[in-house]
Parts: sequence; C-alpha cells; structure tokens
Amino acid sequence: MRDWAKARRERTHHLIELGGLVQKAGLVDLTDDDRATLLGTFLDIAGQLQGSNDTAPVDLKTRWRRAGLHAFDRDREHDRTTGRRDHD
Repeated sequence: MRDWAKARRERTHHLIELGGLVQKAGLVDLTDDDRATLLGTFLDIAGQLQGSNDTAPVDLKTRWRRAGLHAFDRDREHDRTTGRRDHD
C-alpha cells in the first residue's frame, strides 16, 4: 500500500473514532443531529481551552478527561458483567 493511501486510511479511521465519541457522549441526540449546533459546541470548547473563561484550560482538560475515563470504565464494566456491548 502506498504511503499516501496508508496515511489517508489512518486519518479516516481516526475521524470515524472521533465521530463515535460524539455519538457516545449523546451529543447527536441532544442536538437533534444539528451540525451547526455541534460545531458551535466544539468552537465553544476550543475557546474555553484557549483561556476565554474563568477556569484554567489545564483544569478543564483534567475534569473532562476524568469524566471520559469514568465513562469508558462504566462501559467496560457493563461489557464485563453482561457480556454485551449495547452501549455503542
């Protein structure tokens, strides 16, 4: 496989995974799949990480990472106890 094709495949896989996180967070349903609302949400998050609020970006990332890890742990525990993966 050519290098450009491999890079494209890896980028596509990465973007699909990111879309899965948007779905897993429930944002698609909460915004009625409104792309403008989703983009506005992400732009707001980016602004917060650039320091446009009272909370330090490092504190936001720490809080958000902790919540994400907790969600992943909950999913793993669900999978372990039920033998199913119906949270996707």
